[in-house]
Amino acid sequence: MRVIDSHTEGEPTRLVVSGGPDLGLGALAARRQRFTAEHDGVRTFVLNEPRGFEAIVGALLCEPAEPGCAAGLIFFNNAGTLGMCGHGTIGAAVTLAHMGRLLPGRHRFDTPVGVVGVELHDRNTATIANVPSYLHGSAVTVPVEGLGTVTGDVAWGGNWFFLTEDTPHAILAKNIPGLTDVAQRIKQALVRHGVTGRDGGEIDHIELFGPGAAGADSCSFVLCPGGAYDRSPCGTGTSAKLACLAAHGGLAPDTPWVQESVIGTRFTARYAPGPDGTVLPSITGRAWVSAEATLLRDPTDPFPNGIGGVP
Repeated sequence: MRVIDSHTEGEPTRLVVSGGPDLGLGALAARRQRFTAEHDGVRTFVLNEPRGFEAIVGALLCEPAEPGCAAGLIFFNNAGTLGMCGHGTIGAAVTLAHMGRLLPGRHRFDTPVGVVGVELHDRNTATIANVPSYLHGSAVTVPVEGLGTVTGDVAWGGNWFFLTEDTPHAILAKNIPGLTDVAQRIKQALVRHGVTGRDGGEIDHIELFGPGAAGADSCSFVLCPGGAYDRSPCGTGTSAKLACLAAHGGLAPDTPWVQESVIGTRFTARYAPGPDGTVLPSITGRAWVSAEATLLRDPTDPFPNGIGGVP
């Protein structure tokens, strides 16, 4: 299986460019379901040790179903598949340019949650036009073990997020273990108290906020579904943040919002009003290709699909 690795503002993406499973034709949402039901061993083979590690997000390159799209992408991580991935889309665009399959300009990618626009500015910089994002629940309170009552917003940005500033730790790299513990406690509390997104959607991302450094509007720590933290400012998480800001009157349309990650990297985001109270986010970030590899499976390997991961 041939893969090309990149990182987007610190967060790794592994694009499977050949040798992946045949998922047939049809909508990306249906193909994502087939990938989950029939080929989960491929997911763990690509991402788990010894070939990967917990923070890598995979992207399976597919033929698009929607007309006019340059590529189809199915995203997955160490816990399962994802609806969308902002940093992964930027990484995929830069990787496709590296492969000679994408030139600077405007393009469209097909994903399981809809078509995403991408503008490739140069060999390392891209802007994604994400799916419509929205605030689902405002000032939601939940009792959290060891923390007391935590208040936050529930929002959709391509994945479901609980966003809060209620954390005893500053959003700094030295506090990553403590921030991880806080986010895990919040996630467990949301499940325990039945707090969900629309139609019972699982809130599988926790986003903690604090003030950013000079030139940044905010700094975030994002815990991903498999327990790893996002090294980038998180594209879908930044989209969810824009939806909350817009709903609360905290940011006007087309006003830049600089979102900083816990390791100090940044996305520049803005939004336009969308249909039915949604916002249409655009996220600009940088990615760099870091490796090209062929992943091998040996029939005598006692761990053919990798070691570890989330059951």
